[in-house]
Amino acid sequence: QAQLVESGGGLVQVGGSLRLSCVASGFALENYAIGWFRQAPGKEREAVSYSSVRDGSTYYTDPVKGRFTISRDNGKNTVYLQMNSLKPEDPAVYYCAAARLDASLWTDEVWYNYWGRGTQVTVSS
Repeated sequence: QAQLVESGGGLVQVGGSLRLSCVASGFALENYAIGWFRQAPGKEREAVSYSSVRDGSTYYTDPVKGRFTISRDNGKNTVYLQMNSLKPEDPAVYYCAAARLDASLWTDEVWYNYWGRGTQVTVSS
């Protein structure tokens, strides 16, 4: 059974860093495009970052560009989201998602086949 499990969330001060992990089971992440999304209380879920399956290109939305980095470790069947310089607007539940094919519009959730349950990120000022 295909499954994604996120971890690494927690409480960090403004300006701090966290590294989120997303471990896959039941399928090989190297054959899937991966997206990270987040949802803050009272807000819709939004895209954060994307790793292409075709050529390894990475993409970020403007709020996180220059601060977050997505990476893969195929040997561990794991994708990471390194989050630096965390801001008061970053707290949310962070989700990873896997898509069998590279998305035409990676920020659109409809392209993703598997989702994790999320990990909570809290930023204190």
